Amino acid sequence: MTAAPIWRSYDERPLTTEANRLMERNPGYRVEIIGGQLLVSPPPDGPHARALTKLMRPFIAVGLDDGPTEVLQGVGVWLPTGTEDYVIPDLAVVDADLDEHYIEDNCYDPVCFRLVVEVTSSNFRADLRTKVAAYAKAKVPVYVIVDREYQRLHVLTDPAADDYGTHRVHAPGEVVALPHSIGAEVTLDVAEVLAAGRPKSAPEQG
Repeated sequence: MTAAPIWRSYDERPLTTEANRLMERNPGYRVEIIGGQLLVSPPPDGPHARALTKLMRPFIAVGLDDGPTEVLQGVGVWLPTGTEDYVIPDLAVVDADLDEHYIEDNCYDPVCFRLVVEVTSSNFRADLRTKVAAYAKAKVPVYVIVDREYQRLHVLTDPAADDYGTHRVHAPGEVVALPHSIGAEVTLDVAEVLAAGRPKSAPEQG
């Protein structure tokens, strides 16, 4: 069941107003509201963007960006945890009728999200803790974390309450098959994805 759009004045949304103010003052920063708290993330660096590009390719290669699904970056998920709560995953596989599930403030009902992906930045603990609970409460079926800090890839499935029933951690050298529920067979080479997220060595000075 899709949630109906919620129309409120900005006076009734103090956190949203503050989030918009922060984004205006800090171009490129991502501001989310989770559990009634503002979460501010710095602009992504080059390796972060490179890892996202590497991640998108296998999803697109198997046709998930055509037909009944789309592969999108930076699309907001409206959360059931508060009147202003939302989160913006780095990457998502969504149902193609996404536009019919619009809630407000460029966010959409979580019912149309099949998978979300986060590539960690300096505030990596939020991806590994805060957002695990948020996506589980929203019942997003699959949550993938590219953990650049500890060089691991996490695949979380079976959301229940404020956690996922299954949480598998994969190391470089493994090839991970994602659940078929996302709409196609997708495998991720852990070493390849993590390598893309590491800074390239600076050229030697001569």
